[in-house]
Amino acid sequence: MTVAVASPNTIFAGVDTHKDTHHVAIVDGLGRPIADREFLAVGSGYRQIIDFLHAHGIVEAVGVEGTGSYGAELARVLAGAGMRVLEVCRANRAERRLRGKSDPLDARQAALSVVAGRGLATPKQRDGDVESMRILLAERSSATKARTASINQIHSLLVSAPEAVRQDFRRFDGDKLTNTLARTRPAPGTTPELVVRASAKRLAQRHQALTADIAYIDQQLTVLAVRQNPALMAASGVGPFVAAHLLATAGDNPDRITTKAQFAALCGVAPIPASSGTRQRFRLSRGGDRQANAALHRIVLLRKRHKEPRTMAYIARRTAEGLSDRDIVRCLKRHVANEIFALLTQNHAVPLPSGPWLRQRRQTLGIVLTDAAKQLNVPYQRLRRLEIGQRADIDLETAFSAWLDGKAQHPNTAQRVA
Repeated sequence: MTVAVASPNTIFAGVDTHKDTHHVAIVDGLGRPIADREFLAVGSGYRQIIDFLHAHGIVEAVGVEGTGSYGAELARVLAGAGMRVLEVCRANRAERRLRGKSDPLDARQAALSVVAGRGLATPKQRDGDVESMRILLAERSSATKARTASINQIHSLLVSAPEAVRQDFRRFDGDKLTNTLARTRPAPGTTPELVVRASAKRLAQRHQALTADIAYIDQQLTVLAVRQNPALMAASGVGPFVAAHLLATAGDNPDRITTKAQFAALCGVAPIPASSGTRQRFRLSRGGDRQANAALHRIVLLRKRHKEPRTMAYIARRTAEGLSDRDIVRCLKRHVANEIFALLTQNHAVPLPSGPWLRQRRQTLGIVLTDAAKQLNVPYQRLRRLEIGQRADIDLETAFSAWLDGKAQHPNTAQRVA
């Protein structure tokens, strides 16, 4: 005899996160409330949330507010427990005006957003090298601002300092100024001249310490970026700082971004339609991750500065069509975003440049790098970046390889190793 067994209920949950507590609300597939409860935002509270959800049925999805701040650890714990975690965007303002605001209401509204499938996004995973880079970038940003503030304060002090102080340091600027001030030995005292000298020395030492911190952070960013995505680091115009920003924007799970248009919108380089009637136009996007937008802008500027062949050909063609320089840069940023998207999502499918292999061939032939650059009629640094794998340049690779082939056939022309 066959006995029909009722299938477990499927539930949806929403979490309103705060610094000390998280409020969890559970609804069914029709949005009807089932239960809600408040938990402490600690390890034991996270385990209680998981038990609380499992006690009411099969969890279809959990919507968490603030997965990048107060809800970051909760999102990691829920994902580790095998639950589907979604990031809930800003609560519906119209709903708030009608029903008011409280933790239970916000949690339920998050659960209803999951049921309706609106205002949701796949949260970033924060458990890999990209999260480490995000932390380092935040530290570097504050260190850079503090270093700028210290040198500005030094200049301000010297402008209004007594003439004896200004005369001693008038001929110095930049790093020479900070190095000279850090080596001074001002006498103790409370007169304005002695206080200015002592304050300037401390500010210079602070500037040096911050410079050392930034250099160490850049070194760590280089190691992480090369290990995470060597193809991105090899792209033209991409250095450790730019690569770290782009990787941090995509997160440890770049597969959550499924199309080029989504990545362009995330970086704020997707033009927004602003047409009306017979007038067809687009306006500049002011949204997206502004740090990623700035990273794309740096790539475009570097490619223009180093006269990258594809970039210069595109600029010439669009200039002939009547576009302004600003519009051309905006178009280039969108094209670069498409290129970066392919490098982020198809890291293993993108072939790496053959620069290191070419460097090995050059050294085997005993040719100096500066002589090779002179023969190829390219800047020394451009060829060096190609050899160490920091820049991809197909045209230069082809010319360099052909030149090395010719040298291999006539080994008598080889010179000493660089």
